[in-house]
Amino acid sequence: MPMLPYSLARAVLFNLDAEKAHDITLDSLQRLQNTPLACLYSTPLVNDPVTVAGVKFPNRVGLAAGLDKNARCIDALGAMGFGFVEVGTVTPLPQPGNAKPRMFRIPERHALINRLGFNNDGLQAFVDNVQRARFRKQGRVLGLNIGKNAATPIEQANEDYVKGLRGVYAHADYVTINISSPNTKNLRDLQSDAALDALLGQLSEAREQLTVLHRRSVPLFVKIAPDVDDEQLSVIVQTLRRYGSDAAGQPNQAWGVIATNTTLSRAAVQGLPHADEAGGLSGAPVLEASNAVVRKLRAGLGPGFPIIGVGGILSAQDAVSKIDAGADVVQIYTGLIYNGPSLVRDSAIAIRDHLAGKA
Repeated sequence: MPMLPYSLARAVLFNLDAEKAHDITLDSLQRLQNTPLACLYSTPLVNDPVTVAGVKFPNRVGLAAGLDKNARCIDALGAMGFGFVEVGTVTPLPQPGNAKPRMFRIPERHALINRLGFNNDGLQAFVDNVQRARFRKQGRVLGLNIGKNAATPIEQANEDYVKGLRGVYAHADYVTINISSPNTKNLRDLQSDAALDALLGQLSEAREQLTVLHRRSVPLFVKIAPDVDDEQLSVIVQTLRRYGSDAAGQPNQAWGVIATNTTLSRAAVQGLPHADEAGGLSGAPVLEASNAVVRKLRAGLGPGFPIIGVGGILSAQDAVSKIDAGADVVQIYTGLIYNGPSLVRDSAIAIRDHLAGKA
């Protein structure tokens, strides 16, 4: 277990501006990773392997994208006991993101609001950092999350995603297509019928070429919002089934879905400080909405279709609830900020024991 009690670190960090605390944490992790001082935050890996989308995950608990947008701290984050780590979102060109302040805590609800806006150093710097990491060499799973630049018109968004896919493909165990951040103008329009079909079609063509070039097929996961209504979700399910099924209608393991991103709803935090800030809400208030989307996806996509569940995991029981909703594996982000690395191990053990009990 970590040598430094997380409660002490959190007491210090929560007295700082949220983004400042985030930056200090990443700077510290980057300096300490792969040194003896990594013991301050390291947590033993729980062994609970599962194969999803043809990828063998060491356990069912991963880190969601957004925490490490530039892939600077892959080894440090992996040392916290995650079976898999997802980094990004990265865009083809560097961009500063939205104006500050743009990250806000709502501790009364164990929640965060952010409107960062894909702030990152661009694809080349991202890939350089990924290549320096030791994480994949240790048998862990690395997901790389790609998006479009804010300056790219939505009509040309597919070009950015293809550029991103070409850039990260050789270095990823899976690639996430982020079309659900609320902080890039019109991005969620890509979840609609014709737009989603066109995007997946172009990415499928690009992957066919990349599979031949690199002699390996990398699964692609589409990350969707929790705010989709039933009609939108039906469109997403139909499109994913079209691209993610073989001739016999069985999942081809080439496509998967991540549910969900942050929400625009403020129902659970109404009246609290910062609740009216623009951006995506994450943390405990997202759990039920996220789980509901996972349940509908599983019902629509059927057994065997790869689903990663994320949103609102603040306890081991929350992680189990997402597996019960239909997710194959889960991801944590805001829960790590509030509860620290122990949440990773506790969740992995709880899921392992829960599934063993059902076997």
